Amino acid sequence: MNMLINVPETVVADALRGMAAAHPELSVDVENRVIVRRDAPVAGKVALVSGGGSGHEPLHGGFVGRGMLSAACPGEVFTSPVPDQMVRAAAAVDSGEGVLFVVKNYTGDVLNFDMAAELAEDEGVRVAKVLVNDDVAVSDSTFTAGRRGTGATLFVEKLAGAAADEGAPLERVEAVARQVCGSARSFGVALSACSTPAKGGPTFDLPAGQLELGVGIHGEPGRERRAMMTSREIADYAVDAVLEDLRPDLPVIALVNGAGATPLLELYGFNAEVQRVLTERGVPVARTLVGNYVTSLDMAGCSVTLCQVDEELLRLWDAPVNTAALRWGC
Repeated sequence: MNMLINVPETVVADALRGMAAAHPELSVDVENRVIVRRDAPVAGKVALVSGGGSGHEPLHGGFVGRGMLSAACPGEVFTSPVPDQMVRAAAAVDSGEGVLFVVKNYTGDVLNFDMAAELAEDEGVRVAKVLVNDDVAVSDSTFTAGRRGTGATLFVEKLAGAAADEGAPLERVEAVARQVCGSARSFGVALSACSTPAKGGPTFDLPAGQLELGVGIHGEPGRERRAMMTSREIADYAVDAVLEDLRPDLPVIALVNGAGATPLLELYGFNAEVQRVLTERGVPVARTLVGNYVTSLDMAGCSVTLCQVDEELLRLWDAPVNTAALRWGC
């Protein structure tokens, strides 16, 4: 495989050094694998900490900054960060108002964040946790007990981050995060497999002319494989799968997310079909975000995440955000 790397063993460290050079507003600890807002801790503010395996960029490090995360902990590619990273991050950003851990539902992430919460509390940091499990495609899949955590992670980090920036107490920030988890659902589609630097080739077999409906962000199998479908057909399938699990009477924020190797030309075309389906189903769309935000290395494909919102959540969505990967109102 042709990859823009030196050696597989230094991929994450090299990326962190590059991120530090590009974003002086961040403090990037390459050795300990922690990305922190340079102005942290912010007095009177609840801190948000998240993390996960590398390879899903800009998640999570690209969302560190005003209005979203206080810190992120990148693991090795598709591998959970370790508890020491989360404890170090929590200590760096805690202002005394508490820390919310945002955890995607993967076994390694859950176990390590649970351990980190105990260790941080032993050091006097008040910790709350929220589990993101929005993928409607399958349950009890590879790496998980229950549904996988995917695109809704962005919504949790943005909306809870906005509440924290407004000075809301930990209990309120946690409540916003839990409301979002209960109101957001996702469905992903792979058009090609992804390739990890360590393997140097595809992580799963997806023959030419086929796609995987309901794929996970690490290439975990979905509901079924089919012959290649049109953008219109994929949108019908994906949106209907998501709407089966949501109430039909609330407006949504729609995230049309690229898996890493799908160009914006295709994503915007796919968004047109997603908007068509939502209109046909009578679902009002309050806001739309299109781009590569929760990726799977070089996988071609897309996902749809719908987050149902009330006036308060919509206000928090519109609140200013200033991170490497998401920015408005600043």
